[in-house]
Amino acid sequence: MNEKAYKAMSFAGAANITVGIIVVVVGVAAGIISIISGARLLREKRGLTF
Repeated sequence: MNEKAYKAMSFAGAANITVGIIVVVVGVAAGIISIISGARLLREKRGLTF
């Protein structure tokens, strides 16, 4: 009976680690994309004349 509980907890722990890694990778990618797009906007701002 206890083995089922340990297997379930092991699976839940592995799933949580996997989800955590995916969230970190997506967060880093989103941050890099936003930094690049912000730098592009600042570079293009110089060419504007009003």
